[in-house]
Amino acid sequence: MGDVVRFVPKSELERARLIREARAIYDSIFPPAVADREPQEGEGVPGVKN
Repeated sequence: MGDVVRFVPKSELERARLIREARAIYDSIFPPAVADREPQEGEGVPGVKN
């Protein structure tokens, strides 16, 4: 007893859904970098000599 139920407007739910969808599309095009691995041979930052 005493629980508070928060009303969430449809527009806020739709906004959150669109943000999740856009983030998934972005991540599929530009995968997040994995910081734990070493660069492979021939791979690295363009313009920087190893």
